[in-house]
Amino acid sequence: MRRQFCRLAAATTLALVVMLSGSQSQAQAQAQTQAQTWPDRSVKWILPFGAGSATDIAARLLAERLSAKWGKPVVIENRPGGDGLVAINAFTAANDDHVLLYASSASFMAHPYTQEKLPYDLERDLTPIARVCDTVVAASVPAASEFKTVSEFVARAKAEPGKYHAAGAAGVPEFSLGAFLKSENLDVTKVPYRDVVQAGRDLGEQRIHFLLSSYAVVRPLVEANKVRVLGAGGRKRAAITPNVPSVQETGYPTLVTETTSGLYGPKGMPLALRERIAADVIAAANDPAAVEKIVASGQDMNTGGPAELAATLKQQGEALTRVAKILGMERKQ
Repeated sequence: MRRQFCRLAAATTLALVVMLSGSQSQAQAQAQTQAQTWPDRSVKWILPFGAGSATDIAARLLAERLSAKWGKPVVIENRPGGDGLVAINAFTAANDDHVLLYASSASFMAHPYTQEKLPYDLERDLTPIARVCDTVVAASVPAASEFKTVSEFVARAKAEPGKYHAAGAAGVPEFSLGAFLKSENLDVTKVPYRDVVQAGRDLGEQRIHFLLSSYAVVRPLVEANKVRVLGAGGRKRAAITPNVPSVQETGYPTLVTETTSGLYGPKGMPLALRERIAADVIAAANDPAAVEKIVASGQDMNTGGPAELAATLKQQGEALTRVAKILGMERKQ
């Protein structure tokens, strides 16, 4: 009797293993089929920035090439506002594998520290698909000022406390600026801006004296000899400004701000589909004509698939945690 029971139990276990194995194989087959046939209709990319921004320029270049590759329209929808939340909410509410989010990590990385309650979960709702490029962040001063290096600005700000004004683009750059001022014990007034482009204009007119923003914001002012860039890029020099020291080279590591633009899918999007989309996105991004225009917009190419984008987010999240610690800030989420 006991032997019969053991044989029955073994047979039942084997049947369950076969059933589960079959279910997994079927699920994998379905995922592979979906990856091969996607897209079956038009694809929408939601952006947290307005038309003409560096992120928008890259997105439209990629959309044009991917539309031809996929045989379906890739529509760009600009949803700026709310520190990135307007676009992210529109994306998560769609819950559609044909609605993707194309965003810089600066659009959401600071949210756990700045938002009392978030309507989304980063790890659950933003599924990494492809890494495309890094925003070139620049530390700038008025061209008419005496400052030729960050050290000169620091020395003068210490010699004349309370005299100078500084600003950082909303999100991660603003965090980095705060950490820089605190770590150097500088009595410099931080000026908040809803529109960082206006901050660039004020810098050129010497209404503020230091700005940490994307290079794209100050580039027209640099070309008009109104703004001087003291450092550009993160740990290495930017392709668009090879003769300008990287921010790391300036000797003030708290100013190093790295943000990456990438493509995200809805929660639960299969890895096979994400890898297939990533391969097409990377091929489109590395087209020489696209590279030239993306670099000219103030971005450095840094392509990669789902795993590479996830690793980048982890690294940048850890860096932001260190900055928040300097500022004495705690995660609210």
